[in-house]
Amino acid sequence: MNGSRKLIGSFNHGSMANAMPQALGAQAAQPERQVISLSGDGGLSMLLGDLLSARQLNLPIKVVVFNNSSLGFVAMEMKAGGYLDTGTDLSATNFAAIAEGAGIYSIRVEKSEDLLDALERALARPGPVLVDVVTAKHEIALPPKVQWAQAKGFSLYMIRAVLNGRADEVVELANTYFR
Repeated sequence: MNGSRKLIGSFNHGSMANAMPQALGAQAAQPERQVISLSGDGGLSMLLGDLLSARQLNLPIKVVVFNNSSLGFVAMEMKAGGYLDTGTDLSATNFAAIAEGAGIYSIRVEKSEDLLDALERALARPGPVLVDVVTAKHEIALPPKVQWAQAKGFSLYMIRAVLNGRADEVVELANTYFR
């Protein structure tokens, strides 16, 4: 990134659950470096056992979980394709409580104004730390580069949502995206 920082990810393949294994490997390979895992709630849910590995190996990774109780990118891709999203809602999960149960120091962030302090506390603490960041369900983690076919598909999704009694969801999306 800038010569002293590195970024590892799977950005073009639509994969899930790769942040934690990559963070564990990177931290084990370079124990003198600070490793931060940026994980979605769906991906982390798939590999919760990796939290046990981080604790067992006492790897000082910091795990930031974007917790929107949704497979957000999957839902967005379905909507962009003109489909109603189904099977993308997740149960509201307190990942901080799960990590605490595994013996990992954790911080839960429910208000944006608490985020900076939480990250500073996480980085200052030795050993593995999990920061559970509760986000809006429809918040987009990365700004999209919208193409015409996606806009057309998203319009189709909105029509189908309204016709299927999900107009409130369309309004919620609009309020989130256009505030």
